[in-house]
Amino acid sequence: MSIKHSLLALLHEGPMYGAQLRGEFEARTGGTWPLNVGQVYTTLSRLERDGLVAGAGAPDDEGRIAYELTDAGRAELDAWWSVPVGREQTPRNELAIKLALAVTLPGVDVQQIVQTQRTATMTHLRDLTRLKRTADGEDLAWELVLESLVFADEAEIRWLDHVEARIARLDPSQAKASRTAHVASAGSAGVREAVTRR
Repeated sequence: MSIKHSLLALLHEGPMYGAQLRGEFEARTGGTWPLNVGQVYTTLSRLERDGLVAGAGAPDDEGRIAYELTDAGRAELDAWWSVPVGREQTPRNELAIKLALAVTLPGVDVQQIVQTQRTATMTHLRDLTRLKRTADGEDLAWELVLESLVFADEAEIRWLDHVEARIARLDPSQAKASRTAHVASAGSAGVREAVTRR
């Protein structure tokens, strides 16, 4: 997530204090990625150092300084809007790392790890689906974020099914037990039904 560019995008609307920027960011993303106010001010300091933002006038009575975009900041923001999000640096996926380590270590019940994760992800997906049903169509920003999370959970469940199938091919004795656990997982039918109704 680019905090730098997110702050530039918010400042495009006009000067804001750090706390305002934090509040606007969280409101527009549905609070999905909370920001520490210290992180906001650290980023603003870097942006000011790089000439992308500048202080907008004198500090107020509470000592707060509002920041505004510079011409260089507008150019940087325009460039960000115009290019796709890069995939050069793949973010660390803790689940992928956990399973990659688990399949290489003796005595680790990989099938159980997969099943535990699947149950947790299905529960999360069910919660997101409930939220999606209550959306009124008036907050497009929040709904886009919510749909992104739904698609990510659905993709994770498909990937876990794939992992389980790969492991079962290597150790057929695990296949039957795994299928039984999968069918019995808490609320799995309800989640699939809820997803189908979306």
